[in-house]
Parts: sequence; structure tokens; C-alpha cells
Amino acid sequence: MDYIISTLQNLADQTAFSTLYWGNYVMILVALVFLYLAIAKGFEPLLLVPIAFGMLLSNMFPSIIEEGGLLHFFYLLDEWSILPSLIFLGVGAMTDFGPLIANPKSFLLGAAAQFGIYAAYFLAIFMGFDGKEAAAISIIGGADGPTSIFLAGKLGMGGTLMGPIAVAAYSYMALVPVIQPPFMKLFTTEKERKIKMAQLRPVSKLEKILFPIIVTIVVVLILPTTAPLVGMLMLGNLFRECGVVKQLTETASNALMYIVVILLGTSVGATTTAQAFLTWDTLKIVFLGLAAFCVGTSAGVLFGKLMCWATKGKVNPLIGSAGVSAVPMAARVSQKVGAEADPTNFLLMHAMGPNVAGVIGTAVAAGTFMAIFGVK
Repeated sequence: MDYIISTLQNLADQTAFSTLYWGNYVMILVALVFLYLAIAKGFEPLLLVPIAFGMLLSNMFPSIIEEGGLLHFFYLLDEWSILPSLIFLGVGAMTDFGPLIANPKSFLLGAAAQFGIYAAYFLAIFMGFDGKEAAAISIIGGADGPTSIFLAGKLGMGGTLMGPIAVAAYSYMALVPVIQPPFMKLFTTEKERKIKMAQLRPVSKLEKILFPIIVTIVVVLILPTTAPLVGMLMLGNLFRECGVVKQLTETASNALMYIVVILLGTSVGATTTAQAFLTWDTLKIVFLGLAAFCVGTSAGVLFGKLMCWATKGKVNPLIGSAGVSAVPMAARVSQKVGAEADPTNFLLMHAMGPNVAGVIGTAVAAGTFMAIFGVK
């Protein structure tokens, strides 16, 4: 009988119930909510499903993310900035830069939307974070998960803030359709939302080939720290546009991209153990990320209004909100809000210009912070 009792006791001690505390159950509930949003509501399922499942695993079996655990090796690829750079390769291979080339003024809208990043940086310092922590947190305002992970890793936030930063960034990316429209409508009139923009000019194949090469040369010469992100983004786009490496384009935009998303999403989600996530700093990060995103959206729309005034009504201010770098969701939101005002209005291609510019702008912001702190 003693043997049976001892065996049962040993089995009970091996269950997760013996080691979990209330915080783990809270995080398990959060993971289930994320899974619901991804599966039932369709909020960025490619991102939220692996993140939520990684969160679920690590809060039932914390050793899976600790040194030697399965997801720890995936996480090292995040810390070493390998996976974020490969994501940019895939994004470049999937994205048509034609709207940005056809309307270079879109660069200004993409730059304006980065204002949220710098506003959040100073706000984070005011709230007690040091310079590097503030920089890593503020980049959430670009609504770009890979860049947030890249910068957090480069600035040495891997063991402390990377998990909350990454989850906040990806969560806000998924919630773009919910967060942006109220600010877009707040700062525009119905008349402005109904503005129809002239059709973009055709872009030649030569322009599309030269664009990634020229951007890489100019940006990396001025700010070498952007090379991993901007370089991979432009390499992927060159694959797409040159027309002679179809196999590489398909691999970068499909198989490789989805493999990286699985590894990155699951490992990032696994960093959100209750002990690391349920802290006051995490709540501050969530608040600062939201503030940065809202300010960036508002700044893009307001600059769009300025361009609308300067061009005497030829620019719809709604496309300015796409200057955050959540590609292509932010551009789709611009289209959706514009179509609500006038179902015959088609803003998607116009919004893709600022959207692509925002990707470049966020990478430049990350490179700027790295240069400021002497990180290579």
C-alpha cells in the first residue's frame, strides 16, 4: 500500500498543478483569449496562433523556454536578430513597391507616422525606463513586430523586456482594424474621407529593379546599422522584381516566411511566463505601445490633411494612417474607412505607398537608436 501511495504521490508531483501559481492561470487564460481572437475573429491568425500557443506551453511547462528547452533554441534566433531579418526578406519578396515609386511623396507620410515612436521614447524615459529600454519599447509604435524584436535583441533586452515588447507589438498589429479607425475619423471630415485620388502612373520594370538597389545604397551608407533589416527587405524585393530568380522569390515569400513565423511566434509567445509578464513594467509597456501606435496613426492622418491642403484636395488624408508599417493591413484599413464614406472610393493602392514607406521608416528609426547607443 505504501508503494502505491508513494507512486501516486510521485505522479501527482510531476503534474503541472504542483508548480503553477495564480499568475500562470491568468496567462493561460490570456493565451486562450488570443487563440479565440485569432481563430474565431480572424485577428492576424498567422501571428496570434503561434504566439498564443507558445504562451500556453510556457505557462504550463516553464522549462520549455529555459536554457536547454526546445523553444529556448528558437528564442536564441530572435535574440541574435536572425528571424526578424528573415521576416523582412519575406516581406520584401511579397510586397509591390510600385505605389511608393509612383508617388514618392508617400515617403513623407511614412515618415510622419514614425512620430509616435519618438514621442513614446521620451514618454518612456519620463516613466522611469533608461534610454535603451525606452528605445526598445517605443519602436512598438511602428506596429512592426520583427523590428521590435530586432531592436530589443540588439539593445540587450533579451532577458527582460523582449517578451512583453514583442507580444505588445504583435497584439497591436493584429488590432490595427480596431485601433486605427476611431482616430482616422476623429481627425478627418466626411468630405475629406470621400476624396478620390487620381490613378497612379504605371511604373516600369527598370524602376522596380533599380529601387531596392538604390534604397539599399543610400540608406545603408547613411545609416549602416539599418543593413540587416533594410538590406533583407530590399533583397527580397529584388528577388521579386528582377524576374530571374523565381524559385528564390517563391521560397522567401512562402516556405521560408512561414517557417520563420512559426519559430518566431512560438518562441516569443513562450517568453511570456507569468513571472516575467505580470509586472508593472509590462503594464507600462502595453500602455506606451498603445500610446505610440495611436500617436503615429494620428500624426500620419494629420500630415495627410496637410498634404490635402497643399495639393488643394488631391490627397485623401486617410492614407496617412497607413504610414505605420503593418503591411498590408494598415493600407486595407485606409481602404475600408474610405469605402465607408464612399463605396466607390478605392484607396488601397494609394495607401500602399505610405505603408511600404512606413516599413522602411521603422527600420530607419531602429537603426537610428542603435547608432545613438553605439550598437552594431
